[in-house]
Amino acid sequence: MKENTLLLIDGFNLLSRGYFATAYGRSEEQLSKNEKGEYVNAARVFFQKLFQLTRNYNITHLSVAWDGKREDTARNQKYAFYKAQRTDLPDPLIEQYHLTCELLDNLNIHQMSVAGFEADDIIGAFSDKWYKNDLGQTFIYSNDRDLFQLLNETTNQILAKKKQEIIYSADRFKDDFDISPSQWVDVKALLGDPSDNIPGCPGVGEKSALPLIRQYGNLKQLFKSVEELDPAFKRYKKKLHEGQESCWISRELSEIVTDIEEVAGSHPDELKLDLDEETVLREMNGRGIRVKVR
Repeated sequence: MKENTLLLIDGFNLLSRGYFATAYGRSEEQLSKNEKGEYVNAARVFFQKLFQLTRNYNITHLSVAWDGKREDTARNQKYAFYKAQRTDLPDPLIEQYHLTCELLDNLNIHQMSVAGFEADDIIGAFSDKWYKNDLGQTFIYSNDRDLFQLLNETTNQILAKKKQEIIYSADRFKDDFDISPSQWVDVKALLGDPSDNIPGCPGVGEKSALPLIRQYGNLKQLFKSVEELDPAFKRYKKKLHEGQESCWISRELSEIVTDIEEVAGSHPDELKLDLDEETVLREMNGRGIRVKVR
């Protein structure tokens, strides 16, 4: 019997990377369109990659996770500054988001967005469910390093590196960082993330955040020990004192939610991948998108 293998795709991560890669140096008028006048440059990359992944990794189950509206997420509701610097998406990308969702529905490929949550949370909830219930292997397709905190014995991340892909496992993470994946959120709490407007601890950078968590294990133990810091870290004492509140907020924003009712209530069969090649080709060709299914 074929082992269940789940693929979780961060929808906007893949769609936007496809869009900006193919739109670079071009005006909107120069972007690829189909015979109906619909933009397809990003959707083409999205589906070509999706089917390539299903072939290469013998995928039996699949879900595409989408972010909910930014202003509606629990993180934004509590902290208005979170991702506040993000600009509006280009209209052709938004149009292709709707096109992609329509095609996924037509192909009976599972997709999910949940009000109040981000795609990372949906991915976290599904990977956690599969891990705890021993449902099979999970691959996460995204270049987002925040997702490293989800790695475990059955959950790996597929990272795109230049012209190749690497399978990033929990063991490889431990070799690279000398901490466990669950400690990554504490490193992120110290570092912050300018792209998401997460402040971190001012004055604590990459050279110190990782060694601090290696030594003290987590944020709680670090702040508990701040008065008796190892001499190697004494210069960070004042910065840690001043940045403590900022660190705890950053940790709250960085931690991926793995408890989502809609995910918990779903059945694995809902994610089962059952592609009919004739249907796929008809739907794709009808929108001017060439793909290889098998």
